[in-house]
Amino acid sequence: MKNMGHILNAAGMTFENIVKCSIFVSDMENYSRINTVYASYFNEATAPARELVQVANLPRYVNVEISCIAVK
Repeated sequence: MKNMGHILNAAGMTFENIVKCSIFVSDMENYSRINTVYASYFNEATAPARELVQVANLPRYVNVEISCIAVK
């Protein structure tokens, strides 16, 4: 999320510009931990659409991968 924030800032945007996030996890048991961190970056009333999907594996064997679409 911090990296995403840096990318948004470089483009002159903030997390408020995000309209959709796709979250891929290797273990659905981590959902509540991921959700706690994710939610801290957004206003609950204006949070973007999102999907969370469990996958068998992620590149470099990380536990979470997040992509987003932001509109300026």
